[in-house]
Amino acid sequence: MQPTDAVRRHLESLGLHQTGSVYYNLSPDELLKKAVANGEGKLTAHGAFVGETAPHTGRSPKDRFVVEEDATRATVGWGDVNVGVSERVFSNLLAKMGQYAEGRDLYVLDAFAGADPQYRLGVRVITEKAWHSAFAHNMFIQQGEENPQHEQPGFTVLDLCDFKADPDVDGTRSSTFIILNLSRRLVIIGGTRYAGEIKKSVFSALNYLLPDKGVMPMHCSANTGDGVTAVFFGLSGTGKTTLSADATRTLVGDDEHGWSDRGVYNFEGGCYAKTIRLSPEGEPEIFQTTRRAGTILENVVLDEKGVPDFDDESITENTRASYPIHYIPNASESGEAGHPQHVIFLTADAFGVLPPVARLTPEQAMYHFLSGYTAKVAGTERGVKEPKAAFSACFGEPFMVRPPAEYAQMLGERIREHDAKCWLVNTGWTGGPYGTGSRFKLAHTRAIVNAILRGDLDETETRPDPYFGLRVPTSVPGVPAEILTPSETWEDREAYAAQAHKLQEMFARNFEKYADSVSEEIREAGPRPAVQAG
Repeated sequence: MQPTDAVRRHLESLGLHQTGSVYYNLSPDELLKKAVANGEGKLTAHGAFVGETAPHTGRSPKDRFVVEEDATRATVGWGDVNVGVSERVFSNLLAKMGQYAEGRDLYVLDAFAGADPQYRLGVRVITEKAWHSAFAHNMFIQQGEENPQHEQPGFTVLDLCDFKADPDVDGTRSSTFIILNLSRRLVIIGGTRYAGEIKKSVFSALNYLLPDKGVMPMHCSANTGDGVTAVFFGLSGTGKTTLSADATRTLVGDDEHGWSDRGVYNFEGGCYAKTIRLSPEGEPEIFQTTRRAGTILENVVLDEKGVPDFDDESITENTRASYPIHYIPNASESGEAGHPQHVIFLTADAFGVLPPVARLTPEQAMYHFLSGYTAKVAGTERGVKEPKAAFSACFGEPFMVRPPAEYAQMLGERIREHDAKCWLVNTGWTGGPYGTGSRFKLAHTRAIVNAILRGDLDETETRPDPYFGLRVPTSVPGVPAEILTPSETWEDREAYAAQAHKLQEMFARNFEKYADSVSEEIREAGPRPAVQAG
């Protein structure tokens, strides 16, 4: 499709004057055919597209900036996550990108972020790679059979991935940059082919814009069934996508949602799942998407027959699949659901000391939401066995543009207004830390989540956790009773106590930065001996 006059004028306003061909609102099939013809990647034996993004096989958080000017100076949570740059830095890079684009073909896609028509945002994505435009087509929401055609988009992503900045001249940290200009409603991306930067930049914009409309933006998955809606917060690797893709329930979305006065709605039109060690037995709904045309695989290695080897981590452990949400058989057609009755925080505790499930008070929920705890393991780093605590505010700090306490306040208000029950579910290790213990079985975690959603644990007897002040159910259908008490799964009880104290201290140190912005009740809701918790 030819770009409209309004689209051409918008491109020119961005300095994109003397480009090559401009391909507007092509279908995924057309885009991926061009991607293969352009040498951007290849097709698997089943017709999915696979591209490689090395050396950037994940996001580049240290290369992400926000333009600091009058409109954002008092509203952005400035610091290590939201690092400010001047309008001059942004404008100079944008001008250079215009020069770089001269004679180059561009792909322009118009779509929406947000399933709820009352709150959705019109998004325009401009890329130099055809497969990046197909990725955006998967991840954002289309309008019927034809893509929407925006006269003026609500937010624009300009991703010229092979353009590199000169940090000595351009004021960046490296040749890679992701710069949000919230006043101009524009993000510019260069120096990285990792497609996730596109979707996360729009998520960041929504995290800034929606609170003013009374909508809480959330880095979470959501599903619904039998009149019960649940949201699952969690960092990468905690099971957010896996646990929400349940064949017995309707998937609302796997990663980004808003909680408005009308309920929960998906920001996206697709899913972006990790595929390392993906199997038809463990995650059948996600596995089957990788065998369909239109799915985009990132950094997945193919065997000699063109079949993905999901156990191969030679490029990265962060292998990914992007696919339209309707590729999941039980996905919601509307992308909307009612107010959540259950709020579930997922953590992969590699220290092996947190219980597999605990009921949270509203104050504990706000504490753990602000903490955003999980633990990372060494992965591909040889000889390193010590787990590392990772605290990411709101379970998505890299994308939260406003101060975290604002989002926590919104969550607390909604929990109380809708009487939502809150839970901490540990998908990590038991019987010892990473390297000694074993990871909780997925079947047991699913049984816990199913028990929560059925209401089986609402009135179940609980016991106090001796180190973290949590209330732990004494029994869960389908789950061995002995794993509900972490200390009983360790052979060395003194080693368990030492690890528990260590994690307590990590929580306390991390929360110091929020102490002045929350109530005493929330400050006192953190991990501590249950006897002190009363």
